[in-house]
Amino acid sequence: MKKIGIIGGGAMGSGIAQVFAQKGHSVALYDTNQEALNRSKQNLAKTFEKLVAKEKYTEDQAKEIQENIEYVSDLVAFAEVDLMIEAIVENLEIKQTVFKQVEEIVSDTCILASNTSSLSIASIASACTKPERVIGIHFFNPAPLMALVEIIPAVQTQEGLAEEIKTLIQSVGKLPVITKDTPGFIVNRVARPFYGEAIRILEEGIADTETIDFAMTSLGGFRMGPFELMDFIGHDVNYRVTESVFEAFFYDPRFKPSFSQKRLFEAGYYGRKSGRGFYNYAEGIEKKAPSQDQALLEKIYNRILVMLINEAADALFLNIASKEDLDTAMTKGVNYPKGLLKWADEYGIENVKNDLDELYNHYHEDRYRLSPIIRNMVKNNQTFY
Repeated sequence: MKKIGIIGGGAMGSGIAQVFAQKGHSVALYDTNQEALNRSKQNLAKTFEKLVAKEKYTEDQAKEIQENIEYVSDLVAFAEVDLMIEAIVENLEIKQTVFKQVEEIVSDTCILASNTSSLSIASIASACTKPERVIGIHFFNPAPLMALVEIIPAVQTQEGLAEEIKTLIQSVGKLPVITKDTPGFIVNRVARPFYGEAIRILEEGIADTETIDFAMTSLGGFRMGPFELMDFIGHDVNYRVTESVFEAFFYDPRFKPSFSQKRLFEAGYYGRKSGRGFYNYAEGIEKKAPSQDQALLEKIYNRILVMLINEAADALFLNIASKEDLDTAMTKGVNYPKGLLKWADEYGIENVKNDLDELYNHYHEDRYRLSPIIRNMVKNNQTFY
């Protein structure tokens, strides 16, 4: 078993610690804030009380797992770790500083990983004297429950390290996918149109939030509609990710943020957590009934779906990940009812092309440009699977 060092005692770091401890690894969880460590320990104890009550573990097993985690406030405890995973604030300079500090303490063979969801692994690795041992290991929140883990080798990462990490992640019961070090990796890149195109439909006055959400849950089988989901995630998080992905893609119009969401963010209307977002969560306020116009619902569903498919197809075209990993990432990372490339085959590759060409011809905007892979597939009468 490996010794794992985790930096950050928040929900993410604690969740990752639990994942490894449950599989018998010894974990050192570090935070500069002693209160955060105490809270992490208490929360884990409560979690295991519930798991014992549900008969998932015996009391002895629960005790043993909790004893696998050591809560430390000094990085010296990382001298013997085999793998360090950093799960702190999404700030490049802070992460680079932490990696520099850690590199002075750990052994030469220790692997250094970041749990970043959006920052460049190459930039983080550049702060190290041995950048070849740096890699991205992106767990999804809550880590103990979410199956997906994105593994991101940087341009500096030594060959074979991604496969080694993939094996380790599989051994702790997770589903790893390997992705190139590009903005948003797989999930945060491919999922953008689910939000962006829904807002665009709203801004154009084609339909209201209730109807757009209903179209995606009733026809698409999504667990939540885009507006419900954005309110659930919080606009302080979702808008910032949209903005950072747009900037990171050299302001590609496909990832352009919306003023509607920006204004909610500026107003502090973050969604459920603040009581108001696209919906008002005050007591006694009910959502309006969605339109039952089948033609309108299909128009909304088709438009958002083909935009999602186009994004997944373009990621494949640019060799960001394999088609299997792209589909796994969307079903296991954001609970989509189907992998988007499988969905494309079902919907019809030619239908995807025609719908997107129609949008492009109508708007003459680059956000609707069709990925070359789809045009080629139509020409050669191919499918993804």
